[in-house]
Amino acid sequence: MTEYATLAGGCFWCTEAVFKDVIGVESVESGYIGGHVPNPTYKQVCGGDTGHAEAIRVGFDPEQVSYADLLDIFFATHDPTQLNRQGNDVGTQYRSAIFPETVMQEEQANQAIARAQETASGKIVTTIEEYADWYPAEGYHQDYWDGEGQRNPYCLAVIPPKLQKLRKSFAARSKAVTA
Repeated sequence: MTEYATLAGGCFWCTEAVFKDVIGVESVESGYIGGHVPNPTYKQVCGGDTGHAEAIRVGFDPEQVSYADLLDIFFATHDPTQLNRQGNDVGTQYRSAIFPETVMQEEQANQAIARAQETASGKIVTTIEEYADWYPAEGYHQDYWDGEGQRNPYCLAVIPPKLQKLRKSFAARSKAVTA
């Protein structure tokens, strides 16, 4: 049975590309969560006034990959010590956040933050936020790296290092490494 993890780690194009490469991940959808405007658009979210985070909703098979493993990958492939930013992306819409759907996911999120803090170069600022309405991003944002992203200079600068980190640190979890 498919379970879901909803994670915000900066630009959703970048996090989507990482999690699509994880064994046991069945789907990755880019979207918006945690704000106060119903059905926000990309332009509204980028403006920083809706309260939403750019996020991904990861459908996964818990028999192949655990929620805890997904969280460890999440912490390893973005900078959870930067408040409301990832690299050049600045604003609350790029915050590092976890949106657990169950009490067990919330407990595991707290444990993952503690694990990440042990090796982090600074204080982890990732928030655990109440699960809220999920709004899928517009169609052109879905599977972005597989299409337009391969020609986007921003994506070309940001995504390959994240994929390299995944494939090096989590080789047994990477579809590309085990293929």
